[in-house]
Amino acid sequence: MAVITTKQPEVRLIGKSLAIQALEAEIESASKSDAKVLITGETGVGKEVVSRLIHHRSARASAGLVTLNCAGLPDSLLESELFGHVRGSFTGAYRDKPGLLEMAPNGTVFLDEVGEMSTRMQVVLLRFLESGEIQRVGADRSHTRVNVRLITATNRDLQAQINAGAFREDLYFRLNVIRFSIPPLRERIDDVPLLVSHYVHGFSQSHKVQATEISSEAMDALMAYRWPGNIRELKNVVERIVLRASGRIIKVADLPPEVVSARPVATGPFVSDPVDPLAAQTGRAEELAALMIKQGESFWSAVYPSFMARDLTRTDLRKIVQIGLETTNGNYRLLVQLFNMSGEDYKRFLSFLRKHDCHLPFQRFRAVPARLQGPNIAKTS
Repeated sequence: MAVITTKQPEVRLIGKSLAIQALEAEIESASKSDAKVLITGETGVGKEVVSRLIHHRSARASAGLVTLNCAGLPDSLLESELFGHVRGSFTGAYRDKPGLLEMAPNGTVFLDEVGEMSTRMQVVLLRFLESGEIQRVGADRSHTRVNVRLITATNRDLQAQINAGAFREDLYFRLNVIRFSIPPLRERIDDVPLLVSHYVHGFSQSHKVQATEISSEAMDALMAYRWPGNIRELKNVVERIVLRASGRIIKVADLPPEVVSARPVATGPFVSDPVDPLAAQTGRAEELAALMIKQGESFWSAVYPSFMARDLTRTDLRKIVQIGLETTNGNYRLLVQLFNMSGEDYKRFLSFLRKHDCHLPFQRFRAVPARLQGPNIAKTS
């Protein structure tokens, strides 16, 4: 849940792209001050790595680094983790407990997924930022003051959340002093060979298997893939193929199917079918919509797990719904069928969309001629 680091493990940015060079310069600049830092970027781009580099290069490097992921924690637990609690403040509170903010004096606190905080916890965090005072859960007065640097990160569009009333604008201004926007891996594809080489070497050593090499064809496929999960996905893919290859040269056949099928190449050691126009559009949303509409994947297996794991943003989900409604002429019941769900899932699906503010008004799509074809889906209003 939370990690407290006092040592300085080796951490570095890997890449040679202009984006990485610019990021290195920004890290060097940010490490010279105590200003708050807000890091934005898709899931898996390396936001925690950037936070660690800022801490390790700063004057606070000898003190602790506390990291806490805010996603999925109820308010009571998140508040207790950050600020501590007093004995008897809730069931199971058998003794006074210091919070993480007290456990890294003169150090750095990294709050990941800060965009997932409830509005109540946003108020609590804002109060701390204004005063620096710690008030433990269940206490009637402030306990102490702490001197820590705050670094936050999110894969959400905070400006959009502010407009929707889900994130406090005053907290955003407090956090957004120094801003880092880390580009996705697909926008710095020149870094892929260096990342692959780094992880191949590392996993060969950690798993005690013979060092291997990547064939040029396999590297071409890896560079052609969009990497929706960014560096985190690449790392997992490399570990898998290192174990599969076990010392021999890694070929295209050793790569996961999703990597090979995504490669837009019609010549060479493997030939793919013509790329579907819908799947060829840029964007993760278009790829997932094509997976359901063209390949029969269900919404609950193609989209739902990634969204709940925060690999997809609300913007992505709204785009997927938009593509479906454009196809069904604004009809949500047909959309349920189009996304390969049963009729019994209709209410569950709409409830899910409304809960996450992704339910789009159907009226704006009624002017679009229905494009849905096929014997299993009737055109109804």
